Amino acid sequence: MSSSSTALSLLIRNVRVLDPSSGFDAVVNVGIRDGRIDHRGEALPDTAYDQTLDGDGCWLMPSAIDLAARFREPGATHKADFQSETGAAQAGGIGCVVLPPDTSPVVDSPAVVDRINGKAARIHGLDIAVLGALTQGLKGEALASMSALQRAGCVGFGNALAPLRNALVARRALEYAHGLNATVHVFAQDADLANGGCAHEGPVGTRLGLPPIPIAAEVAALRLWISLVEDTGARVHFCRLSTASGAQLLESAQARGLPVSADVAAHQLAMIDADVEGFDAMAHLVPPLRTARDRDSLREAVARGVISAVCSDHQPHEPDAKINPFPLTEPGIAALETLLPLLIELVHAGLLSPLQLAARTSLGPALVLGRAEPAISPGSPANLVLIDPERRWTIDTRDPLSWHSRGRNTPFAGRTFCGRPVLTLHGGRIVWQAPAAAAGAA
Repeated sequence: MSSSSTALSLLIRNVRVLDPSSGFDAVVNVGIRDGRIDHRGEALPDTAYDQTLDGDGCWLMPSAIDLAARFREPGATHKADFQSETGAAQAGGIGCVVLPPDTSPVVDSPAVVDRINGKAARIHGLDIAVLGALTQGLKGEALASMSALQRAGCVGFGNALAPLRNALVARRALEYAHGLNATVHVFAQDADLANGGCAHEGPVGTRLGLPPIPIAAEVAALRLWISLVEDTGARVHFCRLSTASGAQLLESAQARGLPVSADVAAHQLAMIDADVEGFDAMAHLVPPLRTARDRDSLREAVARGVISAVCSDHQPHEPDAKINPFPLTEPGIAALETLLPLLIELVHAGLLSPLQLAARTSLGPALVLGRAEPAISPGSPANLVLIDPERRWTIDTRDPLSWHSRGRNTPFAGRTFCGRPVLTLHGGRIVWQAPAAAAGAA
């Protein structure tokens, strides 16, 4: 369903509201008018609304803020583009996406930022933010002009998956960013230890003969960056943790009061290294899928808030990118539409509460970006997602009603989920509604 041309007033009755900013979790009635929440309470409001929805059995929470989603513009529009992936984000209950700087050209100049922001301005119903490059051309050598990139609108800086030349470059980058009061987004993987690998170093990868990426690659990089945070005081956000040891290092650094945070990709909470069996290229990821112990430790770290954000790490590809021998295929999955469903599964399994799910997909990411805390209270912007936690649906990447991303590279094709977004609102407008949604007009 496309965005409405005008924002109608809307009343959602008897819905379970999950407001992570205040910890509010109760069944109430919520009124939306002029793009904002204008009523939240057990009693029905006195005023009339243009439309009424019955939210019985559903959850209403702030729409997700996705800290890592590649839309492939500019430079790789044969894989996807802003138009196609905006629809996928809206169907996934996402209200804001952060684009990494590894586009072509790289986001290392204000001109590229302006180009992306110009495209984003033509997109309705989704906020699009941009990370600037930490180094020129992401080559890991000369620092990019971070001050100019920040003035152009970048919300932080990172080097995507590209390594830095050495620790001195990393230290200088943190000193520069600290002076700008900016957050550096770090993919923690030692390039020498990773050595071009493509699978977890363990029995499965060894039996399949796949080049390994050891746990030490993540641990060594984390230790280095944490020590540099101690020296510089700069804020660092670690992107896509994948190991139990990494989560332990993060928690230790936080306990010492260091300004560090981290996210994990939702699929790392659902899959393990055994999923590469049969050389399944859909399970070729960076960082690689780890062991069940790592997955369980990451789940626990998310539940306790050590890892404060869960992202999609959305990387849509054309079909040819996944048909070569496993090491030669391009890593990454199309993941916007499975971010929330994978976490809803953890709620059903008793590993997360619904309120924790809302916090890790909205509040945690907002704090990383320095944005206002998302809230569902009178006066707050109505950027919301309505979730039916019991709705069963099956992913069919060939069906445009089931799958919206142009990238069909998902390991979850054919899988039936229990729970999904059924309504996404942005600025009070309905920008997406599931076919025959459980929350129907009253």
